[in-house]
Amino acid sequence: MTIPLPIVLALLIAPPGTESWPEFRGPTGDGRVDAEIPLEWSETRNVAWKTPIHGRGWSTPVVLGRQVWLTTATEDGKAMSVLCIDRDTGKVLHDRVLFRNEKPRPLGNPVNCYASPSPAIERGRVHVTFGSYGTACLDTRTFETIWERRDLPCNHFRGPASSAVLFEDMLILQMDGSDHQYVVALDTATGRTRWKTDRSTDYGDLDDDGKPRADGDFRKAFNTPFVVRAAGRLQMISPGAKAVFSYDPATGKEIWTVRYGNHSSASRTVVADGLALINTGYPKAQLWAVRLDGSGDVTDTHVVWKCHQSVPNRSSPLVTDGLILMCTDRGIASCLEAATGTRVWQERIGGNYSASPILARGRAYFFAEDGTTTVIAASREFRVLTRNTLDDGMMASPAVAGRELYLRTRTHLYRIEEPRNAKRREAGAAGN
Repeated sequence: MTIPLPIVLALLIAPPGTESWPEFRGPTGDGRVDAEIPLEWSETRNVAWKTPIHGRGWSTPVVLGRQVWLTTATEDGKAMSVLCIDRDTGKVLHDRVLFRNEKPRPLGNPVNCYASPSPAIERGRVHVTFGSYGTACLDTRTFETIWERRDLPCNHFRGPASSAVLFEDMLILQMDGSDHQYVVALDTATGRTRWKTDRSTDYGDLDDDGKPRADGDFRKAFNTPFVVRAAGRLQMISPGAKAVFSYDPATGKEIWTVRYGNHSSASRTVVADGLALINTGYPKAQLWAVRLDGSGDVTDTHVVWKCHQSVPNRSSPLVTDGLILMCTDRGIASCLEAATGTRVWQERIGGNYSASPILARGRAYFFAEDGTTTVIAASREFRVLTRNTLDDGMMASPAVAGRELYLRTRTHLYRIEEPRNAKRREAGAAGN
């Protein structure tokens, strides 16, 4: 049996009766929610509030209690900020530059920005990261900085993007750059390093002098680890360049590894039918299904199936009822059987995609870079339910809290909610 750990952790960090979105891809870590969120919206329909956000950032908002937190940065990366927004009104409660950088490294990538990693939130503390540029823990009541770290080296080469993950009393960060490649766990209360594990990958991209090639693409990745209980143990699945690893999240000890030839993996792992579904990354992504009961190098023994066609490079897949739903960067949606990799259907829905989708009560929501959201039935039959459009495009993955859908476009943060649900929530709050 496999149980995503974010489900358990969400129950511990969220106040009773309050739905939360504690990290990238939500309380389950894989974009699934059991909530009645809107099917339709526009600039003039089902918008509870719309708040402008300065700078540029693709990080997912996190929600806990009456607060929504997110990060942003100037386009040149010289100033990196954190914002706290009132969940009820959309009013900005806190807006502060956390880190300043005199000479940030050029992105060299039109897709990424300097505020792509998503925060993680727990009772009383929000953890904000910009990769090697800085990680900080803030008090959610006073907005004061509790601790910060700027001494975690990594040349992200094309910008940071791996999001923060909470596990027990640790904040886990994945650092895969052109120069350093490791995973590190920080104490959530103090910020001190609890463990650090270097990748054991054989990159095989050295020049004649035995030095790494100047082009660091072959060593970097943008992935976010996923913690799961499977095969009788806790495992943290962490794809990097040219290999994916399972680590013990409590100690950082390597459990198993699978080798592949790709790099720059960004799509977060999901788990279904006892298999870890791993995206191998660029240049042409593949989806590999790996059994979770191995140890050591299991490349030749535990890969159950591989999908070579119509796999996204950036967005993450959804899993439901033994099915995998995903959409390529160029708008080709498909459905696979999780156990076998057999393709059930494949259809073009149009648009370009970077944001990861969400699944809510039998509906799959896919968010395009032009601001269009296509909602399809999460089933063996391909069926478009509706299309919704906002004025500006979406690079950030969405968040859900209660019946509220939070969408971050390039310029604004929206709270999308049907008016009857808002009134029902306010009536319930008044009765407590």
